[in-house]
Amino acid sequence: MLRLVVESAKIDPPLTPPPRTCVYVNFRDTEKRTHVVEGNNPVWNETLIWYLWKRPLENKSFLQVTLQDLGSENKERFIGLATVVLKPLVKRPRKVHFVKNLTLLNHSLTQTDCTITLQVAHMTTRDIEKTGDDDRLGITTREAAKQKMPLPTSAVQRALCTKPQHFQVRVRVFEGRQLMGNNIKPLVKLSIGGQQQQTRIKMGNNPFFNELFFQNFYEIPTKFFDETILIQTDIGFVYYSPDHSLLRKWLGLCQPDKPESGVTGYLKVTISVLGVGDQVPVDQKLPYRVDDTEVQIFKSTAVPIHMAYLQFFIYCAEDLHFKKHQSVNPMLEVELIGEKLKTHVPAPTDNPIWNQILTFQIQVPCLSSYIKFRVLDCSRNDCRDEIGSASLFLNQISSAGEQIPGKQSPGPYLPRVSSGFLPCFGPSFLTLHGGKKAPFRISEEGACISESVKDGLAYRGRVFLELITQIKSKQDNWIKDLSHEVTMIEKHQNRHKYGLCVIFLSCTMMPNFNDLIQFEVSIGHYGNKLDLNYKPLVSTTQYSPVIYDGNIYHYVPWYNTKPVVAVTSNWEDVSFRVNCLNLLHFTRDRLKANLDTLKSMRNPKDPALLHQWEKLLRELVEDCKRPLPCMTDQPAATNLDRKRWQLRSLLLQELAQKAKHAKPRDMVATVEGWLYHLNAVLPEPQISLPDVMIWLMAKEQRVAYARVPAHSVLFSQAGARYSGRFCGKIQTLLLQYPEGEGPKDTLPAHLRVCMWLGNVTDSKDLQLLRQGDIVVYAETYENQAKYQDQWGMQGLSHCPNFSDVMGNKALPKKDFQPPPGWHWWDKWRVEPQRRLLLDIDINKSQVLEEVYENQTRDARGAWVPAAIPNTDVNGQAVEARDNVKCPQGWHFKKNWIVELNRAVDSWEYGVGIPPSGLPQIWNSVEKTYHSCRRRRWVRLRFRNHGELSLEQETLSFLEQHNLAKGEEEGWEYGTFRSKFDLNPQPQSRFRRRCWHRRLAPDKDKGVAPIFLLEGSLVKRQPAWEGCSRSTQEPQRRLSWAQAMDLKQHAKKEEEDKSWRSSMRRIPEDTRPPNMPFIYCIFNKPHYYQLFCYIYQARNLMSNQILTFEEPFIRVVFLNHSQCTQTLRSSAGPTWAQTLIFQHLPLYENPQDTKESPPLVVLELWQPKSSGKNLWGRSMWPPVVWLDLHNRTLPPMRWHPIVNELGAEDGEILASCELILETEVLGQEKQRPILSVPWKNGVYTLPKGIQPTLKKMAIEILAWGLRNMKVNSPQLLVEFGEESLRTEPISDFQTNPNFPESILLLIVYMPTEEAYAQPLVVKVVDVRIFGQQTVVGQANIDFLQPYFCDPWAKDYRPPRLPSMFLGYLYKKFFFKSSTAKDGYEHDVDWWSKLFWATGDYHKSPKYKYKDYYTLKVYDCELEAVPAFQGLQDFCQTFKLYQEQPKLDSPVVGEFKGLFRIYPFPENPAALKPPHQFLVGPEREDFPQLCLVRVYMVRAINLQPQDYNGLCDPYVILKLGKTELGNRDTYQPKTLDPIFGTMYELTCNIPLEKDLEIQLYDFDLFSPDDKIGTTVIDLENRLLSGFGARCGLSKSYCLPTSWAGNQGPDPPCLHPCFHHGLSCKLNPPTVHGLGPKMERLALYLLHTQGLVPEHVETRTLYSDSQPGIDQGKVQMWVDIFPKKLGPPGPPVNISPRKPKRKASEHSGYRYELRCIIWQTANVDLVDSNLSGEKTSDIYIKGWLYGLEDDMQKTDIHYYSLTGEGNFNWRFIFTMDYLAAECVCIRSQKDYIWSLDPTSMKFPARLIIQVWDNDIFSPDDFLGVLELDLSDMPFPARHAYQCSLKMMDADSKWPPFLQYKHFSLFKKKTVTGWWPCQVLDDGKWRLSGKVKMTLEILSEREALIRPAGRGQSEPNQYPTLHPPLRPESGLKWFRSPVQNLCRGLWKRYRFKILASLVILITALLLFNFLYSAPHYLAMHWIKPELRLSPPIKVVNIITPLNTSNANSSILQTPDLNPKPTIDRGFKLSTYPRIT
Repeated sequence: MLRLVVESAKIDPPLTPPPRTCVYVNFRDTEKRTHVVEGNNPVWNETLIWYLWKRPLENKSFLQVTLQDLGSENKERFIGLATVVLKPLVKRPRKVHFVKNLTLLNHSLTQTDCTITLQVAHMTTRDIEKTGDDDRLGITTREAAKQKMPLPTSAVQRALCTKPQHFQVRVRVFEGRQLMGNNIKPLVKLSIGGQQQQTRIKMGNNPFFNELFFQNFYEIPTKFFDETILIQTDIGFVYYSPDHSLLRKWLGLCQPDKPESGVTGYLKVTISVLGVGDQVPVDQKLPYRVDDTEVQIFKSTAVPIHMAYLQFFIYCAEDLHFKKHQSVNPMLEVELIGEKLKTHVPAPTDNPIWNQILTFQIQVPCLSSYIKFRVLDCSRNDCRDEIGSASLFLNQISSAGEQIPGKQSPGPYLPRVSSGFLPCFGPSFLTLHGGKKAPFRISEEGACISESVKDGLAYRGRVFLELITQIKSKQDNWIKDLSHEVTMIEKHQNRHKYGLCVIFLSCTMMPNFNDLIQFEVSIGHYGNKLDLNYKPLVSTTQYSPVIYDGNIYHYVPWYNTKPVVAVTSNWEDVSFRVNCLNLLHFTRDRLKANLDTLKSMRNPKDPALLHQWEKLLRELVEDCKRPLPCMTDQPAATNLDRKRWQLRSLLLQELAQKAKHAKPRDMVATVEGWLYHLNAVLPEPQISLPDVMIWLMAKEQRVAYARVPAHSVLFSQAGARYSGRFCGKIQTLLLQYPEGEGPKDTLPAHLRVCMWLGNVTDSKDLQLLRQGDIVVYAETYENQAKYQDQWGMQGLSHCPNFSDVMGNKALPKKDFQPPPGWHWWDKWRVEPQRRLLLDIDINKSQVLEEVYENQTRDARGAWVPAAIPNTDVNGQAVEARDNVKCPQGWHFKKNWIVELNRAVDSWEYGVGIPPSGLPQIWNSVEKTYHSCRRRRWVRLRFRNHGELSLEQETLSFLEQHNLAKGEEEGWEYGTFRSKFDLNPQPQSRFRRRCWHRRLAPDKDKGVAPIFLLEGSLVKRQPAWEGCSRSTQEPQRRLSWAQAMDLKQHAKKEEEDKSWRSSMRRIPEDTRPPNMPFIYCIFNKPHYYQLFCYIYQARNLMSNQILTFEEPFIRVVFLNHSQCTQTLRSSAGPTWAQTLIFQHLPLYENPQDTKESPPLVVLELWQPKSSGKNLWGRSMWPPVVWLDLHNRTLPPMRWHPIVNELGAEDGEILASCELILETEVLGQEKQRPILSVPWKNGVYTLPKGIQPTLKKMAIEILAWGLRNMKVNSPQLLVEFGEESLRTEPISDFQTNPNFPESILLLIVYMPTEEAYAQPLVVKVVDVRIFGQQTVVGQANIDFLQPYFCDPWAKDYRPPRLPSMFLGYLYKKFFFKSSTAKDGYEHDVDWWSKLFWATGDYHKSPKYKYKDYYTLKVYDCELEAVPAFQGLQDFCQTFKLYQEQPKLDSPVVGEFKGLFRIYPFPENPAALKPPHQFLVGPEREDFPQLCLVRVYMVRAINLQPQDYNGLCDPYVILKLGKTELGNRDTYQPKTLDPIFGTMYELTCNIPLEKDLEIQLYDFDLFSPDDKIGTTVIDLENRLLSGFGARCGLSKSYCLPTSWAGNQGPDPPCLHPCFHHGLSCKLNPPTVHGLGPKMERLALYLLHTQGLVPEHVETRTLYSDSQPGIDQGKVQMWVDIFPKKLGPPGPPVNISPRKPKRKASEHSGYRYELRCIIWQTANVDLVDSNLSGEKTSDIYIKGWLYGLEDDMQKTDIHYYSLTGEGNFNWRFIFTMDYLAAECVCIRSQKDYIWSLDPTSMKFPARLIIQVWDNDIFSPDDFLGVLELDLSDMPFPARHAYQCSLKMMDADSKWPPFLQYKHFSLFKKKTVTGWWPCQVLDDGKWRLSGKVKMTLEILSEREALIRPAGRGQSEPNQYPTLHPPLRPESGLKWFRSPVQNLCRGLWKRYRFKILASLVILITALLLFNFLYSAPHYLAMHWIKPELRLSPPIKVVNIITPLNTSNANSSILQTPDLNPKPTIDRGFKLSTYPRIT
């Protein structure tokens, strides 16, 4: 094989436009090509392969490479070619030949600058087998799969011609394995040659599909073989494979965008590629076969391999029994993915000890879904005999790691917790099973189990093992021995004794068994009567006959004597594990019961529906909040227990949270999802308790079984919720036949039992039923034979003297001894078992008797009587027909007659074959060699009608305790294995009688007495029983090794015992028959009445045309059954009948019956149906009433009918109630039966429950069919028993509408919605030769929306919109006009959109905007409630081929509508008018239309690229038309703005589905589909809401209407016809149109038509069904061409800044900012003298344009915060005036293909900084100004404050600062405040004086200016600022600086000197004043009074300050440059 990897190429010089290049490579006349890549530097990395076959490479071999451009105007443009010589590969075939930058040649064979890079390799078979790191070229997925060299055949050569051929590709998808994720619903999507197909949706991680896909091609082979199949491989590779197929290959799946995440699952497929004459290989394997020994996985080399190691610690096993009385040589085999590891083979033993480690190396995730364990017997050295097997499913012992939210706290969710864990198990026991297997059934969709996984039914032992998974270094599989100490795990050796008690209540609905039957109960080996290694237990019931129930079934006549079994066993304690499991089952069962009730409520308006929903949620939250038993502190819990406990706990928390927030929407689907998640965590792999098996046995053979999980009947001391669901409760079991046995599609029996399993210490007060006495009997039969006319034991030659009921040897009466804990109650007594003596015909009303008359041919050839003249059909001798007497209670009406239906002369002939002499075959024609003949005599016997019923006669016979005359001794006459009779017959030669002796328990021993019945009742215990104890008891005390030795020693002793040898001489029974029998005796029955109310059935034959033929219902209740009347043929049979069962005996307590009533079985029969009688069954418990005071009639519900395969096949509306008969009931006058009316010989339904029928008319508008592949379809409408058809559509391809549209169906319909049948619409295709096939159907279950009242005044029937009223569909477009009152720019369509959405900052302020606003819907137009889904005239019904499910494929659509209204009963009454009136407008279809699709924008798209963005573009598909261009993609955005209009022409309805697809543009890889939305254009065209074109808000001039016509005044007539009136106040808006047109438009708006709008549609993806992928805003206009040409389209082009002033969408502006000076700036630095200073400079930039940041020079040493700059900033921006934003487009990276556009506000940012040399500059303040809404500046610095920037000012409006737009003001000068954030608050940090001027691009060119103070320095001219010289400042103030220096150095000394000086002055003043004060105080001179002196001192300051006063000034609205002026202080006169 020659492999070429085409890497890349380089085209120089580059071509424009970029070429679409492709490489053609020719080798040996076979040409291959790469895919097309666009660009001048294309990269392919594509592999091309040629098979060499038998022609090896030669030195002259070469490759011719051609590079061509496929995108040029010419078809293919040649770029260059080159030749690659393969001689280096011939010399070194093992080396890869790298050809880098190979120069290409042009047409003249001269070199060009274009190059190409290749890799060539010669691959052999050995190289192909290499994978992984050994691959030399790193091949991709589809090359890695090519691992076998195909052989050339004639078909290959034929396929390689150059002409197109027919091919077919087949892909069968079998199953998936180990798909990653929890709670997933997987499906498989296929792409075959670009055609998309997909499978059904399944559930679970191991789904089973088994679906086949076809795709046909007509292509040139070389081109066809290059196509791909995604699941990806080349078609050519598949075709060259053996048989042109890849059979059953496993594909390793990975995420395409994350291959490094590893394999995420596996898929098994078969792929075939067939040409003309090729045959598909026959694959006869089962589709679900999983036991492939050779597993080959195809996976991509780009996917990393994660390896894990599974270590199995195999310790030991126990109870391995394979053959009777023979030990085994066991070996354990573990199988995983076809690989097997085995343990060693120990010595012969039943309890082997292996102590080994088996290690598997697997890839994670593992391909296999299970691990298989087999224990083989190696006694014959071939190890082929399988003892038992077990399976561990990986999804039960591991978890992929679902992310579940943590426990809900009062706040938000806690961090998410991962629930994933690697496989682990044990140490624990794993139960082995073998023998017969369960039948193959699919319990739920996709949950099929293959033959290799299924284990047998018989218990074969247990294996003790442990599984640990490790991730470690690479190593091979190995087997390692463990030390013996590993197995000494005491917690698993401690066994507890368990007791199992089963009470059999009834066994009904059985087929006929000619032999006696019994039931055996076992758990493990305990109770198995055929396993003698365990001591015998009372595990079987007594033998019983099966009698006829009078209808078609049989039952066991237990009546008041119910058999009981008691089985004891020894197991380890697993209560901690089972308690958790049962609690989960309780939650699941209650949720499922509530869900079933919810499903039965079909009426969405039922008030009980919401109540039931709330009850479901309340109980679910209650159950989920109940904590599971903790496993973390449980010493016996394993690692798997803890992991699953965490997983289950997290799931319950999640379900509780979902239930709390659940809304009443999609209730059934939501709860079914919860139920599925709950079922996923229910299986418990470590339950070491085997299941309880109940076997039905006949002839000592196991016939049928029922398996009961042990945990479901296990008792727990923790409470009822932790006990099993059926522990101590009555349950109904449906028995099954083992696989391959018994009649097909039938159930062997319905068994009602009551079971209890638990520790015997918990059984002290065990009482399963509230009523009944437990009695125990010892039983033996005394046998006698008639010898010489004397009865005795002499004639018993082959029969023992004492036996059991089957004739097996039993103990004599004297040898019986009670077991420990029991004693004899009374003496032996004779007690005939009357149920064994019942007449087999006891319940038959008539019996056909027959006798065959036999003759033989004598020597003369004459016929003479045979030696045995009278026989039965089998040749056994019978009495002569004349001697046959009529039994008592019977009579004959006719004598014996010869049956004449067998032959011409009533005889049949045959040839006698020795030794019996009877023929094997009988013929109707006599031949000369025939030696025997016979004829059949028949006679019909009838029962006498007595006072008692048939069942009462049976009961009276069984209840006879006293023997009749002649029966005193209790002998029974007959023969074994035949019927016995109490009365002797003349031919009787054998008799027997039954002896009973009752046992009674001793005093209380702490356990239930029945669990002490262990062992036999023999007087002397044989040694084998003690041996049996030795095999059981040591398991609690000794190790397994010691127990094994004791068991082997015990077995050797058993062989020497005499009883064992005697038992071997009796082959009929291998078990000692001396066990007692336990019964539950009921004194008397309780009698009930059963009322079954049966109304009708529906959905019986959903996919067929034929009606249901003569159906009837058979109701079966226990051993009673009745039938309804047989109806005529009908698709929906209605019986409306009540079946009454009277006097039904039930023996259990009525409370037990109320809690667990017997099931009522309803069987639907159709006798005349070909090949099938029983259609299906429905079973449910009846409502039980013990007291009639509160009785109400049970409401009827729809119950599913289940067929033999377990699938639902219809529904039946019925209900049942069971009423207890009491003395009060018999005395009441109003007995229940009296309330049931009798009519025409049957009981009808009571009035309180019978649906009320009303005559109704169903009017059907059958418009047409869509999207179907049919020839001549017609419509079949069915409702109950009524149906009608339309005429076939003759030419469906050109006109898919029905020729007759209006149909009328008269039916009788229940008034209650819940009882109504569905309206079934079927599409029948009439094919060749008149064959009719149902190709699609739709069921309309909810009919309430179609009810109408045709006589109501306000009712308007649906009408087809008339094309004459074209004004109903007009759309107005407002041309751009200049708004004079707002901003001076134009109003466009985007302004209307933003006005509607409330984005006022993106739209101009316009006074009359309300006249132009459109409507924006946040959903699809069909989802607007007011528009009724646009299906007011015609609805769309999806058609299916089956009952619709979650993933059912849609096969087509039916367009139509229904109206249901009352129809008069009286024919003479006035009939209601028709609801559908389709006039001549119907002839307009199909209709040509022009469609305009306006794509506005998309919102919140799903990211597709690694950067979290996508590059979306739009593709439109309508029919075969496709519009859109991937080159118009919007780069790097999740919210693209398209602003594009697409125009298409279509023919509706042939092309009605407009599909809008959004793709993500990718340069190299295929484009990813983001999502799709589909619009039904036909619905919009037919809708009466005018959806084809929205209605404008106003009619203005100048205007252009998008519709075909304007709003003409004739439209006023229908408006006034409806009584509309209005009072108009004419507006004064400039440009409004004429009044009449405006009035017409106004009235049209009052009709509720679709306005001018934009709808928001949700995108969905097939890869994630139902998940929102984003939304797109758009609208669609539809214009019928017959109305003329439409108006011009609406211009919705996106707004973009324009460079030219003439273009009005936006401008390029230049902002000039002059920084004059600053004031009051914060001072942050200190100089040497300690003064605060700042070196101030200013930065400035526009928001979003940070790259163009500018700054001033530095003002040094500012001591007052003042800085002078005279500096100019110049910024250029693209401003979009309509939205008041700036736009910037630039590439994110150099290598980016497209620039990214950003919008940001026009905001100027000014920052003040302090310059530092050695440290970072200090930030002093910031000023942000929105240029479109900025505050007016202050004229002076002292007027500047932060209040100017306060947006939410508390001042009154007239005092607030006004704002303006710089784009309108153009220039402004003044002061603005700067602020800084200090301690969380903004404060004033400075003031800046600026001049702001905005210029257009043209104005800036006319008035140029330079930045800063550079040239051109003009407009205005900026001079350098006047600043103080900072360098001479030190010398200007030497004294000041000297003082500051001295103070800084001597400040402490100066302060001390000042204190001393002040103290000295105070002391001097004291000394000076003290003498004078003392003198005056001592002398006290006389006080002198003087007149006062008035002093007036008025002080007026020269300077007054008003700094504290607040003066409010209103700034000038037109500020001008101002000059600072000083204040003049006023002087006032001084007052002295």
